[in-house]
Amino acid sequence: MSKTRNKFSPEVRERAVRMVGEHRADYGSEWEAMTSIAGKIGCTAETLRRWCREEASRRTAPAAQAADDKARLKLLEREVKELRRANEILRKASAYFCAGGARPPRQMVMSFIDAHREELAIAPSSYHEHARRLADPGRRPARARRDDEIKAQIKRVHEASSGLYGARKVWHQLLRDGVAVARCTVERLMAAMGLAGVRRGKTTITTHSNPKTPCPLDKVNREFRVERPNALWVVDFTYVHTWAGFVYVAFVIDAYARRIVGWKVSTSAPAGFVLDALEQAIHARRPGPEDGLIHHSDRGVQYLAMNYTQRLAEANLVPSVGSIGDSYDNALAETINGLYKTEVIWRQRSWPSASAVEMATLRWVDWYNNQRLFGPIGYIPPAEAEANYYAARETLDMVA
Repeated sequence: MSKTRNKFSPEVRERAVRMVGEHRADYGSEWEAMTSIAGKIGCTAETLRRWCREEASRRTAPAAQAADDKARLKLLEREVKELRRANEILRKASAYFCAGGARPPRQMVMSFIDAHREELAIAPSSYHEHARRLADPGRRPARARRDDEIKAQIKRVHEASSGLYGARKVWHQLLRDGVAVARCTVERLMAAMGLAGVRRGKTTITTHSNPKTPCPLDKVNREFRVERPNALWVVDFTYVHTWAGFVYVAFVIDAYARRIVGWKVSTSAPAGFVLDALEQAIHARRPGPEDGLIHHSDRGVQYLAMNYTQRLAEANLVPSVGSIGDSYDNALAETINGLYKTEVIWRQRSWPSASAVEMATLRWVDWYNNQRLFGPIGYIPPAEAEANYYAARETLDMVA
């Protein structure tokens, strides 16, 4: 791979600067917003701040002041809303306090047990043993104590995945974290805790092809396993319903470790929309003629447009196109689209705007590339799989 420093296309820079401005109110400070977004884009926070300063210098002073006032007003409105919510919680909670404190008086509790002892059929020894276990958790059975420890670990992993992982991936993540536990135990405890992963739903066809447009041959033939990064990229895009209309999301995926190397969110789906995602991938990976990189897509008119195919030739990418109406010919890209819909889009009832979809996509792509466990590559994140490949190749070069 090339060591070129300029790995970000102008569109990616513009997108990062815009997202800082749009989501400034979601963070405690502008620097915090820059740090979060920069980490997901792949640059440093100082680089993103420099981009923001350059963009601000191109704006007029009144426009910049108006934007700052709007962000400050939004932040104040958010703080007022939180204060009102806290006051309402305290007002409702005050109705539940009684003479005995946060719980009924002890005399009332003992009277209830004495009055219902025969109906509940509780043996005195069982009652007292249960009371002793509550007072001293160390008296509980070893399995119960072990279950509590595992439950805490399961909750941690499940929450870290934003509730996406099921028992299988939770189990693999626990093993990666050094927690020795059986898969059946994870399944049992997750069922008891009411935890479950997300499930995929139905898919919708978004490819619109022009049969009169000439296109390259299929050089992949449904064989998506490759031996190295920058050998095969698969591309596709999907759509999202928002309050303002449709939003389209395009992805460029490196087939070696299923890593997302380019993406773009747009309110329309012209050829320039998918070209921006391709530009991000080219700037980030810098493929050369020696890579023989294959670019595989469906027969959508966006991917067969003249400006798109010309850019493929300029970047030394070998075009490949699947057959008409056959999702299996681009199954890997369809799989990533399905994961995106399941793990991001369908988990929220509705989306207000393209900006909200864009921020959610940024967070998901960063988590997907660097933390999400992927079964086909050995239950490790895509970034780790690529790092392992380059580390192994460097070791072989040193030995040679």
